[in-house]
Amino acid sequence: MIAAERRELVSIGTGGIPMEGMLVLPANALGMVLFAHGSGSSRHSPRNNFVAAELHKAALGTLLLDLLSPAEDLDRANRFDIDLLSERLTAAADWLAEYAATRALPLGVFGASTGAAAALVLAATRPVEAVVSRGGRPDLAGAGALAAVSAPTLLLVGALDTDVISLNRWAQAQLQCSSRLDIIPGASHLFEEPGRLPIVAQHALDWFAFYLPKRLPPPSAHPSSPAAGPASD
Repeated sequence: MIAAERRELVSIGTGGIPMEGMLVLPANALGMVLFAHGSGSSRHSPRNNFVAAELHKAALGTLLLDLLSPAEDLDRANRFDIDLLSERLTAAADWLAEYAATRALPLGVFGASTGAAAALVLAATRPVEAVVSRGGRPDLAGAGALAAVSAPTLLLVGALDTDVISLNRWAQAQLQCSSRLDIIPGASHLFEEPGRLPIVAQHALDWFAFYLPKRLPPPSAHPSSPAAGPASD
């Protein structure tokens, strides 16, 4: 167990392209959440950093990293190359599974935009305990990968993001695992409206607290808690 919060800039090599990332481990961390950023985003994403900070309060560690190098990110096609993104994310998950400070921690994955597809491809091939998607494109993972996911999956979409709602409904229909689609009232794709991002963070925290095993505190009474009632939109 880690006695004090630890923040560490890490570099994870994959295919000759090192990925820079920020690893944060709260004191006595109880679980680990790997972030898969969306198209045009990076470890500096203010939205994902906000969610990560909320997870730290519940003793969950986080790893936010750049799946693409600055040069790669200039090519927009790379942002939608799910094979490339999932390969990089898998390398990060394998690194966490070997790193002394994190290898014993149960792993969850938080994906945004195209990163959600990479997160689900990872969950189809590696030991992952829970997945959360924020404004994601889980459909881009493909029906085969989605059907192979066993980790409980929460899909969060803004009510104003109507096209992405439809894509998430399709993706959820392919999943064979426990899943839920939560539509956040008054929110657009980036959840930029006042008060919407804190709701996303609470939903994510409740999901990970419920499904990451061993010693985690029970989920709050927030309506997003899986214990609060049956699955719904």
